[in-house]
Amino acid sequence: MLSSKHLDDSPRGFWYGLINFEHRLPTPDDFKIDRMRKVLDLLGNPEKKINFVHVAGSKGKGSTSAMLAAILSHQGFRTGLYTSPHLFFVEERFSINGQNISADSLDLILTKIKTAIGFPQCEPLGFVPTFFEVATVVAFIYFFESKVDFAILEVGLGGRLDSTNVCNPLLSIITTISLDHEKQLGPTLSHIAREKAGIIKPSVPVVSGVCNSGPRQVIEDIASTMGSKLVQANADFTWDYQPGVFKDSLIVPPSVQIKTQKKQWPWMEMILLGEHQAANAAIVVSAVEELRLLGFVISDEAVQWGLGNTKWPARMQVICKSPWVVIDCAHNGASAAALVRTIKESFPEVPRVLLFGASADKDISGMFKEFSGIFTKVIFAQSINSPRAAKPEELLDIWVQNSTGEAFLGETLEEAGRKAFFATPNPGILCITGSVFLAGEISPILSKLISGD
Repeated sequence: MLSSKHLDDSPRGFWYGLINFEHRLPTPDDFKIDRMRKVLDLLGNPEKKINFVHVAGSKGKGSTSAMLAAILSHQGFRTGLYTSPHLFFVEERFSINGQNISADSLDLILTKIKTAIGFPQCEPLGFVPTFFEVATVVAFIYFFESKVDFAILEVGLGGRLDSTNVCNPLLSIITTISLDHEKQLGPTLSHIAREKAGIIKPSVPVVSGVCNSGPRQVIEDIASTMGSKLVQANADFTWDYQPGVFKDSLIVPPSVQIKTQKKQWPWMEMILLGEHQAANAAIVVSAVEELRLLGFVISDEAVQWGLGNTKWPARMQVICKSPWVVIDCAHNGASAAALVRTIKESFPEVPRVLLFGASADKDISGMFKEFSGIFTKVIFAQSINSPRAAKPEELLDIWVQNSTGEAFLGETLEEAGRKAFFATPNPGILCITGSVFLAGEISPILSKLISGD
């Protein structure tokens, strides 16, 4: 069950040697939440002693979690944030008030887990936990030992059987529902919604940004069955969006105005680009209002500060102006459509070049249909560290069936980065997307090209 890669007696060797479903696709049989309960029982059940906000969704759950964490931290609450995957360093997954866990603290917690489960035999459990299960236990222990006031917990995959779903939250959030992970979650939006809505707990309020009718009905039915108050987009809250502007030397941040059952909020500036982020902001503001009803004091000023200062890397992140270089991690058709819409509304009408790499199991043709006619050139790349990454030749075959625009292959990731950067005229836009893994691996390569090294 264990990979030989990185396998040694160190805390990281133990952890990195476990089965990692971010690198190998799970099957439905791989999800067994009772496994998490057995591990946590051996460690004193730290998850029972933390105030959680639990966040699920097909898109936007990371950005939503980050915005809410920023608001609560600015208010003065000691706020933990658990997200996945990471871009550069595994420590990014665990943070408190914007500061990542230290390498030493992470190793100490991993050692504690390794000892408690009796690794490698794991006789107290009868099974060897996965990489993500251990990561989630790390988060619970870290937040408990650090005495956080809140922990914002992002679901890894799905919701109902996700490792994070052992928590008993103060509030649940479901951001959006779109087609992704169909083999694990089901073939339709309604199937996927049922899995995401599995995080709804009895009598725990839930905020939902889901607007498509079938999934919305699924969430309404489950919330009703659970006796949970449901706050929904386009019924209990709405938003207006003013796009950001990136043209020549003019840079104007985007802004959002949110109307809830409680009040109409003023226009508030954001850093994160795109109307989809305005929708996420509206979810966050509604979540804040629910936390206020639970007795927590959260000022309007903290909300405005959080929305205006949340930076979430590789989400329409502008890293260069001459030419414009934008890194995103759109990974399905819906997020590709949001990327295209944001480029059209916020950036000038100049030649656009795409650098693309994705996991082979993703809806690549669906993404390429959204990109058709938008990019004059595309360069295909393959992630170095993701075994699931599609080969550039495979991407090319799918591209010619779905899209227009010249296409080129990069034999290595560095070569693909160089081709894409030097193929982008000035003025022009280079957009990098398709995978979190690609975004993390290409960033240092582009930084060197931008700096002229």
